[in-house]
Amino acid sequence: MSESATEVLTGAGVLAVAIGFFAYAAGGAGFMPRGDSYALKASFRSVEGITVGTDVRMSGVKVGTVTALALNPATFRADATVDVQKGISVPSDSTIIVASEGLLGGAFVEIQPGGSPDDLAAGDEIEDTQGAVSVISLLMKFVGGGSNADEGSAP
Repeated sequence: MSESATEVLTGAGVLAVAIGFFAYAAGGAGFMPRGDSYALKASFRSVEGITVGTDVRMSGVKVGTVTALALNPATFRADATVDVQKGISVPSDSTIIVASEGLLGGAFVEIQPGGSPDDLAAGDEIEDTQGAVSVISLLMKFVGGGSNADEGSAP
């Protein structure tokens, strides 16, 4: 076998591995459609830290991914579409929240199930939403709140 044939076979092998890796990564990130999930919609005040492919969790367990984000020009709210695994029932009075893994951790979407006997169907909207909380604004309120309390107190 000549040296050029070896190089061609090696290049083809590297290309095949790269294509396989891309297909695996695209499927895991939610870029490729899956037949084993259904879409739900929600409208948030803020989706800071959330992107397409972000995990959707219920009780800390990943049950889906965020598949679309868009600004609604009429309401100026962020409309999100999430895909939830089939077999996971979401009660109609559930809450969907943009949550954080910690002070410096990443953000994810959490579904807190309600107690309704009726479940949401594909394409339904989760009405009860809570957007992202800005850590910076919370720290500023904490710092500002402590100094304002000292200014108003008598010596």
